[in-house]
Amino acid sequence: MTTLSELELVGRLILATMLGFLIGLERELAGQPAGERTHALASLGAATFALISVSAFPGSDPARVAAGVVTGLGFLGAGMILKEGEERIHGLTTAAGIWAVGGIGLAVGAGLYLLGVSSAILVGLLLALERLLKIDERLARRKRKQRDGEGRESSIFG
Repeated sequence: MTTLSELELVGRLILATMLGFLIGLERELAGQPAGERTHALASLGAATFALISVSAFPGSDPARVAAGVVTGLGFLGAGMILKEGEERIHGLTTAAGIWAVGGIGLAVGAGLYLLGVSSAILVGLLLALERLLKIDERLARRKRKQRDGEGRESSIFG
């Protein structure tokens, strides 16, 4: 196993942080509670743990640390999910985003730059496309039409 230079270690941390920050910035612009700092910190933390596992403990199993990061970020994300009433759930996308930036941080921390950057681009596209295509507005209009249609039927036949 090759020893990483301190410059490469810091570079990986910076890249992971910036990718998480950019994804979090999209969430912040969308008005979501977990924004750029939260996503940047989750990605930075995951990268740090990846670097510790591959650098500080030669010969050990880095997959154990990765599994711990995945579990920990899942727990963090679960705390962001709120249920309102019977039908409204908030925070699932934010939780998934936190989990995804953890994967990005692990990838970059492990030196898998193309995987980390590609994942960040895909996550960013997924999050931004919803707003760009105005999918939320279209779904809300469809639900209103369905609700209005049901209301009229019940008033006519009820």
